Amino acid sequence: MSSARARSRGAPQPVPGDEATAHAEAEHTTCAGAGMPLTARVLFAVVSADGLLVRGLGAAAASRLRTGMYQVVFDQDVTGASLVGTVGLAGSAGLAPAGQIAVAGRTGIPNAVFVTTFDGAGSAADRPFHLAVLS
Repeated sequence: MSSARARSRGAPQPVPGDEATAHAEAEHTTCAGAGMPLTARVLFAVVSADGLLVRGLGAAAASRLRTGMYQVVFDQDVTGASLVGTVGLAGSAGLAPAGQIAVAGRTGIPNAVFVTTFDGAGSAADRPFHLAVLS
């Protein structure tokens, strides 16, 4: 099925009014100075449920601290970075176990990220994960 046919099945997007367009344009111009510097790097890590660093870019090490708690160390300071994590398999086959993830800078270690993973019910549980760092 072509993408045009697939798009025609749903309701089309409503046309934005003048007020919405002006508001969006104002937001766009007020962030002109924001964004990543030219020296920015995208770092990532794929970590197994037992805390092993499977692969990554700029990732130096990973470790499991206790059930559902991990530390991922990178080769540069990530204190001002944007962090994104998702539960996901460390390999390429199968489905990731149900779960949730939270990521934060690692207290006291400027080049590390603290990751916590949970099962579907919200209890601490070991889960494999993918971590992206926009630094």
